[in-house]
Amino acid sequence: MKISLLNEKITFEKNTVTIDENANHKNAWSEYFTCYAYADTSGAKGEKESAGITVTESGLVFTLRFCSELSELDTTHYRVRFHDEPYNITSIDMMNYSRRTLKVTCEKERRDS
Repeated sequence: MKISLLNEKITFEKNTVTIDENANHKNAWSEYFTCYAYADTSGAKGEKESAGITVTESGLVFTLRFCSELSELDTTHYRVRFHDEPYNITSIDMMNYSRRTLKVTCEKERRDS
């Protein structure tokens, strides 16, 4: 992998439970780890039908160098923030467990207004 391709800054956020002053438990996203990655749009776009409505999916595939902070990465407790937009992680490819590179496939988080 050419290091010059890792030119996009991404932040991994972790889902944590916070407790407010009234002892209410709430889920919140907190910044976990920031690194540089290669962002690729090929193979991550498409359309799907949801509740009778055709929705355009905009997704990205991030390729990054493996590090110990990313060894516990999973699709339910982490997400990616890229250009101030949240992306849900749909799959993680450890690249044959070589501990050199990692591919993270994401789709843009839908926000209902």
